[in-house]
Amino acid sequence: MKPHAEIAEVWPRDGRVRLVGHIHGHPAEGRWRLLLTRRSHAEQRLDYPAQVKGDRFEGELPVADLAAATGTAEAEAEIGTGALVGVGVEEWDIHLTDGQVELRAGRRLDDIHGKKKIMVFPEQRVRGIGVRPYYTVKDNLSLECRTGAST
Repeated sequence: MKPHAEIAEVWPRDGRVRLVGHIHGHPAEGRWRLLLTRRSHAEQRLDYPAQVKGDRFEGELPVADLAAATGTAEAEAEIGTGALVGVGVEEWDIHLTDGQVELRAGRRLDDIHGKKKIMVFPEQRVRGIGVRPYYTVKDNLSLECRTGAST
């Protein structure tokens, strides 16, 4: 199995998404950061400190940062009722990095396959954009930012 950041806990609440897990298959020395990469614009990245003790890591990211970075013309075009024009989805992939390697965040060591349909996390809304963690079809952890109607 490839080295990765094995996710143990996902806590989407209070305007933040907190992640707890273990570094699997790679030495955990040095300084680590959570790295978010916008899938449609790989050059657009956000990063946040991660605390590492042994092979355990913990970090959190503010939902407002994702909403600001994902902001689109549709999100800015609020109508008097607060409804948004159009619905768009942007996805952000999560990695743990020490500046040399990027370990994809996911959950693979639990023998539960197909997490995308099984594990559903709540959406948090800020400035007309809903942010929700989700597992991909490969059991990696990503974030979905949706403009428009709440899901």
